[in-house]
Amino acid sequence: MKKPLVAIIGRINVGKSTLFNRITGTRTAIVKDKPGITRDRIYSECEWKGRPFILVDSGGININGKEEYNKKVNIQTDLAIKEADLVLLLVDVKEGINVEDYEVAKIIRKNNKKTILVANKGDISGSELKLFDFYELGFGEPYLVSAEHGIKVDNLLDKIVSFFPDKEEKVEKEKDDLIKISILGKPNVGKSSLLNNILGEERLIVSEHPGTTRDAIEVRHKQGSLKILFIDTAGLRIKSKIKEDVEYYSSLRAMNAVNNSDIVLLVIDSTQGISTQDKKITGYVNDLKKAGIIILNKFDLIEGHVDKKWLIDEIKYELPFAKNYPVVFTSALTGYNINEIFEKINEITLQYCKKIPTPQLNIFFKKIILKNPPKYINNQSLKINYVTQIGIKPPKFLLFVNNPKLMYNSYQKYLENEMYKQYGFEGSPVSIKLIRKNRKDSR
Repeated sequence: MKKPLVAIIGRINVGKSTLFNRITGTRTAIVKDKPGITRDRIYSECEWKGRPFILVDSGGININGKEEYNKKVNIQTDLAIKEADLVLLLVDVKEGINVEDYEVAKIIRKNNKKTILVANKGDISGSELKLFDFYELGFGEPYLVSAEHGIKVDNLLDKIVSFFPDKEEKVEKEKDDLIKISILGKPNVGKSSLLNNILGEERLIVSEHPGTTRDAIEVRHKQGSLKILFIDTAGLRIKSKIKEDVEYYSSLRAMNAVNNSDIVLLVIDSTQGISTQDKKITGYVNDLKKAGIIILNKFDLIEGHVDKKWLIDEIKYELPFAKNYPVVFTSALTGYNINEIFEKINEITLQYCKKIPTPQLNIFFKKIILKNPPKYINNQSLKINYVTQIGIKPPKFLLFVNNPKLMYNSYQKYLENEMYKQYGFEGSPVSIKLIRKNRKDSR
């Protein structure tokens, strides 16, 4: 059964993200006392007293906003209302009712949605006396809470789940086959546009101004047999260029998203070539042993002016950490090659989860060691007695050796490269760990 979707709606700066974070028990949305921080819809799975639901944080509605951002945020909020099974209309009891609250209420009524009126910032003295004005919005008695301090949020959650069907329905739990994919890159390389094109809808706000995406936005998608959780991240800048604290936290969110991903789409602007920041981002993904695909976006702008093979060779040279990553040429503007991204995701998922039988591994390692034995260090050489696979995502291999200190970088790289040649692992790194094993205990 589909989980009920609950959307937090309201004008700017009434505490929507704070309430979202309080309910989810996380720091999913960036919170700062500055209007207009949340620009996209942010989703999080929640559960209260055994009743699961999905909570949505939206950007604040600005009725009189004429700027591009305000218009697009209002569109996103309108979509959140249309998707919702239940709306939480959030107002600020401290400031009292104003004309924008009436306008927001009108938008919700127009969509004929079940609504709970929530009066936030109820920790101030005399807040109960200020509630009466909010009855004029037409949604009955306001629920007085303080999202910041957690006051009466439990009561609100009781009310929320009371709107769900009385009969407890079984909700299908996500299986292990859910693929988590983060979209990473510098600002303004087209990450959000690319995801919108993949999804076939204007799910995320897109602007020519860099830095539009600040939160890590999660979107579930199904493509054939693939069940995917896409995570659109903020554009990553070099540290010296990170000035605002909001942008700093956005970068931390992006890095955390990568850490929790299976596959990373590394989006690069094909009109600009490989930058120092692209190299740093790729190095970070490699350090975390994440599978990856290099997306050369905006290819429509240079198509016919550059040879693809030359460009791929250049990328492999500039990004040695990503030699095993496939390269896909795309255009988020025209939709060029979007389907190939899904094909590569499917292929890499198989590689990322590949298991090699232990007997086969040991035969293979004996062969490549015989072809190129390790060199002697201080009159000793590395002896690999036994090899076995101990995990997937990425494929992890344990080597029982006489002395782990005798393994040197170039030889480990040789072993990894031979494994790529033999077993593929396209787009997927391999992880090799060493453990000391005395010869008398060897298998």
